[in-house]
Amino acid sequence: MKHLGAHVSTSGGLFNAALNAKAIGADAFAMFTKNQKQWSAKPLTAAEIAQFQKAVSENGFSPDYILPHDSYLINLGNADPEKRNRSLASFCEELVRSSQLGLRYVNFHPGSHLKEISEEECLDLIAESVNQALAAPEAGSTMAVAETTAGQGTNVGYKFEHIARIIEGIEDKSRIGVCIDTCHIFAAGYDISTAAGFENVMSEFDRIIGLKYLKAMHLNDAKKPCGSRVDRHECIGKGFIGLEGFKYIMQSSYFDNMPLVLETPEPDLWADEIKLLRSLE
Repeated sequence: MKHLGAHVSTSGGLFNAALNAKAIGADAFAMFTKNQKQWSAKPLTAAEIAQFQKAVSENGFSPDYILPHDSYLINLGNADPEKRNRSLASFCEELVRSSQLGLRYVNFHPGSHLKEISEEECLDLIAESVNQALAAPEAGSTMAVAETTAGQGTNVGYKFEHIARIIEGIEDKSRIGVCIDTCHIFAAGYDISTAAGFENVMSEFDRIIGLKYLKAMHLNDAKKPCGSRVDRHECIGKGFIGLEGFKYIMQSSYFDNMPLVLETPEPDLWADEIKLLRSLE
């Protein structure tokens, strides 16, 4: 079964994420548990936690299909120890907040080498940072879910081998997963615009990373061609991936029982895009 949603707003309170997701016909959603442009936030209160959990339950959502996303400021692969420690502290806070809310995951962008170290060194720092964060008792059993990237700028994570190296460095493999972003992998050079192409990409994913680590997807069409290394999301069916790639997702069992989340650029169209995707099943 497919669980579709979008990265919804929490404006006015975290509980509004569930209400906003319900309003677009979703049965999954992504959210920020704090302001994504700030390093830290006030601790969650018992009342906030209870209100959020009540809204999730009353609107028919399962924590299994909610995908919190960490702050965009975080770079776990920063070569500067002081800056990396700041990122690590913020990432730990993200894990703690998700655990307190009763959620399973924290989706994160792996990091950037900033031309200061090699990609391999950056990937090893990311794994080391994730290990430290997962070891915090307050993080509970929350899983860190690494997102594939487009490879724009100095970002790592645009090759399946990058993600595999991070996973290899994680001590507790039960606490690490992967989120495929369709726009990102397409921009990185993985052509998923046809069913045959997508099947080849998933076979490569399984060979290099392992399908058991796939925990979530971001569903985005791409404004730029395959291999452009440019991260620009487009509405479903209106970009270079096109509907055939998304039809494959909706008809393939690879993507059952995980959050499939829109991050397309026109929130007013999310309800229509969910209906469109459902029509492809």
